[in-house]
Amino acid sequence: MAATTDPAAVRRHRMLFRTIQRRRNPKLRRSDITVTDVTAVKRAVKAASLGNAMEWFDFGIYSYLAVTIGHVFFPSGNDTAQLLSSFATFAVAFLIRPLGGMVFGPMGDRIGRKKVLALTMIMMAVGTFAIGLIPSYASIGFWAPVLLILFRLVQGFSTGGEYGGASTFIAEYAPDKRRGFFGSFLELGTLAGYVGAAGLVTVLTAVLGEASMEAWGWRIPFLVAGPLGLVGLYLRLRLDETPAFRKLEAESATASEAADPVETSAKGDLATIFREYWPTLILCIALVGAYNVTDYMLLSYMPTYLSDELGYSATHGLLILLAVMVFLMLIITRVGRLSDRYGRKPLLMAGMLGFLFLSAPAFWLIGLGGVVAVTAGMLMLGLSLVCLLGTMSAALPALFPTQVRYGSLSVGYNLSASLFGGTTPLVITALISLTGSTLMPAYYAMAAALVGVIAVACMKETARRPLEGSPPSVCTQEEAAELARSGAPEPRF
Repeated sequence: MAATTDPAAVRRHRMLFRTIQRRRNPKLRRSDITVTDVTAVKRAVKAASLGNAMEWFDFGIYSYLAVTIGHVFFPSGNDTAQLLSSFATFAVAFLIRPLGGMVFGPMGDRIGRKKVLALTMIMMAVGTFAIGLIPSYASIGFWAPVLLILFRLVQGFSTGGEYGGASTFIAEYAPDKRRGFFGSFLELGTLAGYVGAAGLVTVLTAVLGEASMEAWGWRIPFLVAGPLGLVGLYLRLRLDETPAFRKLEAESATASEAADPVETSAKGDLATIFREYWPTLILCIALVGAYNVTDYMLLSYMPTYLSDELGYSATHGLLILLAVMVFLMLIITRVGRLSDRYGRKPLLMAGMLGFLFLSAPAFWLIGLGGVVAVTAGMLMLGLSLVCLLGTMSAALPALFPTQVRYGSLSVGYNLSASLFGGTTPLVITALISLTGSTLMPAYYAMAAALVGVIAVACMKETARRPLEGSPPSVCTQEEAAELARSGAPEPRF
């Protein structure tokens, strides 16, 4: 205002201009500040992360059994054709994810985060358990892949509401200065789910042998999803709704003038989301696209790459990946702390630049063969990925305001995951088949990382700041009092 206002007028009418300034930047009141209950935050993080781990255990099983599933559910003949059919079915679940996000995301903004997360847990468990019961192609022919696709669609639809809801849930519970640390536990859960799936598949393959695994052993990991889903459901139903959503509900109930717009956005008016938040949606899609290509390339596709393209045994490839993922689990929360201290952008940029410059050397090392070279190459990729894993779950929810956070994030995340994440194994396999080059995964990751570098450069820094549309959140009463005394005018909500 000072840059466009006549200084002489300001001097003549100091009181008037001071009043205008106060109205535009109201002083932060103590009642505006949320003091988090540490016990409640830890319980929320545990439930969201464990539930997320179970979701990705269910989803990861398919990745690690892709070759076996290709043999069981598709006509025998060309091995590459079977593998492409299996990965095409893997990608089908991602094609419906945006629809799941468009349904569950706005629903989470309307009825609350907790109920929707419980519903997604049920659907994922049912879909995974049912896959374990489908007869093989040899038994029922054409109906085997049809049923497989049907239950993969159930999995994909439920996953459409999972990440956006779980990351929103943790972000809205966590204090502003520790959101990166608590958010990193969500991806710790993702890694734990993948490790559990890879570990179980590896043990079963070693104990039963490949012949027994293909005959019946592959069903065991899918059937385990039933009881795991019940555990996840129990944990999520015990949670309270997030403080940010409770405040939004209270404001919509008491503020008569604000009630209608809040209600409209809470109903998840997708047209409004696309109309008003499209620049942020594009940014979200670019970030998630780069993140998902690299994520699924390493965590989902790598065992198949090692076995089918480089000739390693399935167990050998899984064991190396398992060791890398356990290492990433040990350091991911430290990355979350670093993002709280130094900001989201530096950590995200480090991860994107890592994939841009290290992917080719990493795959060259992997191609050399031998445990040391393969492990070194995968660690280079893993260290780049953990910079994204430990930061993204705190960075993405902060892009959108509270009243549309679940819906907007679910739409943006799942559109990108559908276009770039789930298709990664299929695209890479097809590119290798077309070109004959085993370095195609590196080139694909480098292209995704270049998009990611541009997206990170365009995003705003959100570390240690309140979520847009939500009150400041702190750890202690003393911190709240100090914040109120400072008279900080931001954020306005």
